[in-house]
Amino acid sequence: MVMIFIAVGAFYAIPNLFGEDHAVQVVATRGAEVTASTQSAVNDLLVNQGIAVKRSELEDGQLLVRVNNGEDQLLAKEVIADALGDKFTVALNLAPATPEWLESMGGSPMKLGLDLRGGVHFLMEVDMGEAVRKMTEAKVADYRTDLRAEKIRYAGIRNGAKGIEIKFRDAETLANAERFLKSRSNDMVFTDRSTGSDYFLIANPSDVYLKQIKEDALQQNITTLRNRVNELGVAEPVVQRQGAERIIVELPGVQDTARAKEILSATASIEFHMVDQNADVQAAASGRVPAGSKVYQRREGGPVVLKKAVMLTGTHIQGAQPSFDEFSRPQVSINLDSKGGSIFSNVTKDNIGKPMATLFIEYKDTGDKNDDGSVKMKKIEEVISVATIQARLGRNFVITGLGHAESQNLALLLRAGALIAPVYIVEERTIGPSLGQENIENGMQAMIWGMAVVLLFMLVYYRGFGLIANLALTANLVMVVGVMSMIPGAVLTLPGIAGMVLTVGMAVDGNVLIYERIREELRNGRSVQQAIHEGYGNAFSTIADANITTFMTALILFAVGTGAVKGFAVTLMIGIATSMFTAIVGTRSIVNAIWGGKRVKKLSI
Repeated sequence: MVMIFIAVGAFYAIPNLFGEDHAVQVVATRGAEVTASTQSAVNDLLVNQGIAVKRSELEDGQLLVRVNNGEDQLLAKEVIADALGDKFTVALNLAPATPEWLESMGGSPMKLGLDLRGGVHFLMEVDMGEAVRKMTEAKVADYRTDLRAEKIRYAGIRNGAKGIEIKFRDAETLANAERFLKSRSNDMVFTDRSTGSDYFLIANPSDVYLKQIKEDALQQNITTLRNRVNELGVAEPVVQRQGAERIIVELPGVQDTARAKEILSATASIEFHMVDQNADVQAAASGRVPAGSKVYQRREGGPVVLKKAVMLTGTHIQGAQPSFDEFSRPQVSINLDSKGGSIFSNVTKDNIGKPMATLFIEYKDTGDKNDDGSVKMKKIEEVISVATIQARLGRNFVITGLGHAESQNLALLLRAGALIAPVYIVEERTIGPSLGQENIENGMQAMIWGMAVVLLFMLVYYRGFGLIANLALTANLVMVVGVMSMIPGAVLTLPGIAGMVLTVGMAVDGNVLIYERIREELRNGRSVQQAIHEGYGNAFSTIADANITTFMTALILFAVGTGAVKGFAVTLMIGIATSMFTAIVGTRSIVNAIWGGKRVKKLSI
């Protein structure tokens, strides 16, 4: 059993000896496909350019082309990107150099974290002010609808500096509205701010609701960013929160960060509004905008008046694919979820024959800072299409009026999910593969020197039994690497290497306890066989207690920790499990094979 376990661990540890290849990754944007013909064309193109292809792999709609060195990698990316055009994303990457026969048997190297493999680290901050503003705008629209349905007349509703301001003509109507809205909005706080003949009701979110809005914005943005990272095809990315408003994104192995920044920080979304046909466009453009409407600019130029009420937002979009209409013009085919399809169906059935506009919303960094030091974002809103509703629409429809590249990017962003509030990058760090390699070398040196000292001490102090402990210690390290390679979600970081070094010390600690107990039994006059039996039997409970408590601590670190702390905890838990196996079962099997059932008068201990 011991030999089988060690053999399996060694087999899965072997792929870590082969290193990594420089590679170019080709991924199709929506509307295109990476096929065998694409693979053949790319291979022929590189050969014609004098770039040697080590291996070309087509899997899950992604093409990975391995080349010999970094110079060939950069040249290959440039050549492939020029040839394929904007229908494909071409990115630099690093790929494991594991032989195909070993891969076919499930062998793969450990996943390395950002500090070892290199890559890019982003610290992103969520614009919570915009999240709250979106909520209040939605409340304004809801209050208009609810008060009209209840036949409570109001003079105006707007989102003001003090909150949502609802104006009435008399105190009685204000009181009726307050009672009604309080029964419908438990999460809002209403205050009567009437002065003289002006009757105002101010609505603001409660502290609990405000906290919930911010928490929801952060969690939804984390989910959206994870979806977008998946679109980039990055192995073992890290997307996690930091504090109340910030998100950490780490992309190990990513060398081409421009595409990553473009996708991660993009905040494009869409809204559908009805066109206000009764409004005078020229008058509205000069400032006389009807209540409940707003002036926007068309992308092709010219103003258009839309009703403020939002028919549907991009949050209900389940799928988005770029395609072409019968005249070969770009369009985006939209697929809604069941709730969105129901909403859209009900809205459009009552507006057949009326124009509907698609509003494209994007936030861009202005380069300036706010008073609190945060990045000042500029909101860009433009109408990309106005179409007459010909029939009742359901879950599937198309958006037109976009360019080819825009339709592809919009489809990607909508499919990955719209950010509920803008995010901006407050810190960016790029760690090169050379620095990662230096970390690996330093960590390995620390482990080698630490292990060498331990091995030498055990050999000198415990002689023959020390040699057995050293064999078990080596097997333990091999098994840790093998298990780390077998677990899909395990990532080795620099603290993880520290966990391995700590495991070496803990593994030999078990042997020390056993050997000292055997020595004690021999001094008490026990026979060799009795001393060995009592030594292993009595030391087991002590070893188990010490390792279980340490394992529980590592488990807590894994549960509450993030990033490097979690990587350290994973390595430590695996090391504890394998060290108990090798220190107790492994050494006992060797001792039994050498001295078990024999008449021995003296032990080499």
